Amino acid sequence: MLECRSLSPEWVEPLTEFFQALKAAGDEKYFHPHPLTATEAENLCHYRGKDLYYLLVDGRRVLAYGLLRGWDEGYEVPSLGIAVHPSERGSGTGLMMMEFLHMAARRRGARNVRLKVHKDNSPAIRLYEGLGYVFQVGESDQLVGVIDL
Repeated sequence: MLECRSLSPEWVEPLTEFFQALKAAGDEKYFHPHPLTATEAENLCHYRGKDLYYLLVDGRRVLAYGLLRGWDEGYEVPSLGIAVHPSERGSGTGLMMMEFLHMAARRRGARNVRLKVHKDNSPAIRLYEGLGYVFQVGESDQLVGVIDL
């Protein structure tokens, strides 16, 4: 059954497996908001704060992981991060997760969302541009995108 779920302790092992799949695919170059480790999965699944962390799951299998953070530090515009399981890419999973994260940000009162994307991650850039993100040159090898919600 396909569901969006908030992180909670029951998701430590599936999230750890998801992180391992990302690492095996070499995705640390593109997705690096935090370490992709079992320890980090444990910490995230026990996190209690203002930032939001979600999974798109089918049963106990993690298809995508998304985050909206920056509220803990007092920012009005949250930073969005998303990772899609290597076997799910091109299936619409990323689009579904992005739309869910945008809705979550709107419900939290955000007027905009920002993200960073590696300049050579063209599938992600196409997804973000299709959603309406506008890009500026960011840090070294990244672009910074912003969308009005």
